[in-house]
Amino acid sequence: MMILGCGLLALIAVSAFVIVRTDDVTCQLLALGFYGLLFALMFFVFQAPDVALSQITIGAIALPLMIMLAITRMKHRDRLRAREKKAHD
Repeated sequence: MMILGCGLLALIAVSAFVIVRTDDVTCQLLALGFYGLLFALMFFVFQAPDVALSQITIGAIALPLMIMLAITRMKHRDRLRAREKKAHD
């Protein structure tokens, strides 16, 4: 059990490093989802299944989805502003 916990903590540290060092937003979102799943697995291994279920819902699904939707909306808004500016010129 101790080896599994240490292995999970090492994977969490590596995935956090990947999130920070990756330049592509899509890859960051995928790594963030994986990071959330690793945390959920860690909570489950350390016998906190209720926290693990919350982590799956929020950290692995909702947070990456909200970030992806926000980025998509910002890109769409920038395209609309560029069109309006082009129409005025």
